[in-house]
Amino acid sequence: MSTILASKRGMYFEQFEPGQKIISAGRTITESDIVAFAGLSGDYNQMHVDAEYCKETPFGQRVAHGLLGLSIASGLAVGTGVLEGTVIAFREINEWKFVKPVYIGDTIHVEMEVKETKEIRRLGGGSVVIELDVKNQRGDTVMKGTWTTLISSKKE
Repeated sequence: MSTILASKRGMYFEQFEPGQKIISAGRTITESDIVAFAGLSGDYNQMHVDAEYCKETPFGQRVAHGLLGLSIASGLAVGTGVLEGTVIAFREINEWKFVKPVYIGDTIHVEMEVKETKEIRRLGGGSVVIELDVKNQRGDTVMKGTWTTLISSKKE
């Protein structure tokens, strides 16, 4: 199957095929990301915002919110451009697992693989099930799962 880098834009439903791989660019997690996400979500858990407290935890330092990592992974997936102008809706998170912590200074990227496609004519497109593997700069999986997106068909 083919591998697509982050330069291609706007794939239509018919262009997705099982086994296809899409790799995002990377993004470094910053302290500002964590502070902004805490403010937005209201989640000020000490594991995320209290450096002194975290010295005594098994992690030894602040950890990014799991949902922050998930949100950034979503942005990285969209940033590949393959959904630009063709996505109808982000339908569901079929499953998701937080495997390892993400720390301030970690750079994550998303490796996606198309697992399944199903035409839905009444929507003018179909569903695409994508498996995501979010990796850090060391190549360790930090979170993973599958999502279903609805993608429009090519207009003839």
